[in-house]
Amino acid sequence: MEIKNLEKAIDIYAKLITGEEIKRSGANGSLYEDYYGNAEVYEIVGIILKKLNLSIYEYKESLFLSAGEGNRIFGYTNEELKRIIGIRYNRELYLCYFIMYQILLTFYSDSASYQFKEYVKLESVLEDVTKALAVFTKDIAVYNMGEEEADSFQAVALLWDELPASTSQDQNDVRASRASKSGITKLTFNFLVNENLFVEVNRRYYPTDRFKAIVEHYFEEYRGRIYELLNEGNVEENEQLQ
Repeated sequence: MEIKNLEKAIDIYAKLITGEEIKRSGANGSLYEDYYGNAEVYEIVGIILKKLNLSIYEYKESLFLSAGEGNRIFGYTNEELKRIIGIRYNRELYLCYFIMYQILLTFYSDSASYQFKEYVKLESVLEDVTKALAVFTKDIAVYNMGEEEADSFQAVALLWDELPASTSQDQNDVRASRASKSGITKLTFNFLVNENLFVEVNRRYYPTDRFKAIVEHYFEEYRGRIYELLNEGNVEENEQLQ
């Protein structure tokens, strides 16, 4: 192994982990060329990322980094996500997961079928979530929140059903909050924007290249994970869900 190749590989990792862009036509273009043009650099980067449970994706001659599932160092725990998003309970977090999934479906139905939409609006996401969860609210009168399935789709559907569409304060300018459907959807979008997955312009949300890179490579493998998350009853079992 040549030291200069090790240094290049570490430099690629360092740039990506700190959020810098590695793009063929950008300031770090030489690193892009090193990654694809030097077999040893490519191999070393792959070893480093595998050991750290990280994945690297390429999109439009740019490189993007993503934490692997269960990555406790570079990913988020449920508790961290709740704090970052601005929510308190598991069922609120699962609702945010479901909202994210519906946002994703706006652009992809599977790994091979990108839907050519420039942007998505909050209002359309509200409609999609309501339609998707409607099936779980049909027998809601007999649903008991104290039962073991409290972490399931029914809990999420019940929470969504209980929330007003909006609050009096956010009729014209939607405010991020836990108090309404529009508010919690806004909280979710804020998180996605902060993660550089979307850009908001005039209340329209445009997916970034990072979003497209991660989804195109990641979606097929993990598309069912949302269902597992919503149905597994062993996550923070002792936390009160209300």
